[in-house]
Amino acid sequence: MAEDRATSRRDEPGVAIVTGASRGIGAAVAKAAAAAGYDVVVNYSVDSEGAEAVVNHILALGGSARSVQADVSQPADVGRLFDAAAGWGALTAVVNNAAITGNLIGTLVEVPAETVQRVVDVNVSGMIFMCQEAVRRLSTHNGGSGGSIINISSTATKAGSPGTWVHYAATKGAVDVLTVGLAAEVAKQGIRVNAVAPGSTNTGLHAAAGMPDRVERLNPTIPMGRGAEPEEVADAVMWLMSDGAGYITGAVLPVSGGR
Repeated sequence: MAEDRATSRRDEPGVAIVTGASRGIGAAVAKAAAAAGYDVVVNYSVDSEGAEAVVNHILALGGSARSVQADVSQPADVGRLFDAAAGWGALTAVVNNAAITGNLIGTLVEVPAETVQRVVDVNVSGMIFMCQEAVRRLSTHNGGSGGSIINISSTATKAGSPGTWVHYAATKGAVDVLTVGLAAEVAKQGIRVNAVAPGSTNTGLHAAAGMPDRVERLNPTIPMGRGAEPEEVADAVMWLMSDGAGYITGAVLPVSGGR
């Protein structure tokens, strides 16, 4: 048993894909992965300047990174993203962070149909497409060397974000179910699938939706009295990707200050 566990450890981290990595949690994960020795594919959909800033930050510190544009809601883009990663080396980790809220706040009945569709396309369909392609590439049954898939969920699934983002919270509930089900399917294919569920986090997500003070307003409801920093979420992601979490799959890890 100990010998089997030892042989599963990697001498080199390999290539990691991080989606939605031009800012916020995705950017923090990309930087942390590079610091851990991964060659990082910094994915973005529209924010090329943000993605290049992340890449330049990593390169300046001696890390390895490149940016790749892809809309995860488009299967062809997803395939192109993985092809770009494959051309760089052995893929070992995929962090599915790309997600949107629709940049609005309000009750569910106020959300336009086109916004609902786009949020579902990115947050649910996009994550499914990414997971499908990750399994195809990582699975030891397909000649891959195994690896780790980390899906970014949210503690919004607990209360449902009434009055703000019920539609968004619903998509994150789907992420949790996807994580648990897929983990069971691929556990014998050398792939671990887990999720990190951030709580209130200091990113630009809230300001983009017109609530720049949302994290501060929620602080009194958090036992630790403050929102998370993106780097704290990235630390949880990196642990789940590490050998130290080698016997963990199908987990949804809250990073929420106790809320």
